[in-house]
Amino acid sequence: MMKRENSNRTRIVGLRFKPEEYAKIESKFRASTCRKLSDHIRKHLFNQPIVSTYRNQSLDDLMEETIVLTSELKSIGKNINQIAKKVNSMQLIPELKQQLYLFDIIQKRLSSKLDEISNHTKKIAERWLQL
Repeated sequence: MMKRENSNRTRIVGLRFKPEEYAKIESKFRASTCRKLSDHIRKHLFNQPIVSTYRNQSLDDLMEETIVLTSELKSIGKNINQIAKKVNSMQLIPELKQQLYLFDIIQKRLSSKLDEISNHTKKIAERWLQL
């Protein structure tokens, strides 16, 4: 069994802060990659490096726009798929049927690429939002 990192921590230090002091500490903690406030304070007290996250507003805007575009592209792909199914169920002349077959192939490629875009966007969002 793996030994817990803080199992030898037996001393407790209690501190009281003014609301604005605590808000400042909490703000710095939330901007860091520390999972617990106690870890953040401990690193600060012992002059250990604290990794801060950096949010780039333009990248946030790009992510939001990409998600909206991906959603719109998926809707278009679904509409194309519905049209293809409807047309394939009709009685058609051979030349038109051949064109519809090619249309169906292109639609499947589009759907595949939309799935790739969606998966890629999810990966970027998970990394960026640190989910």
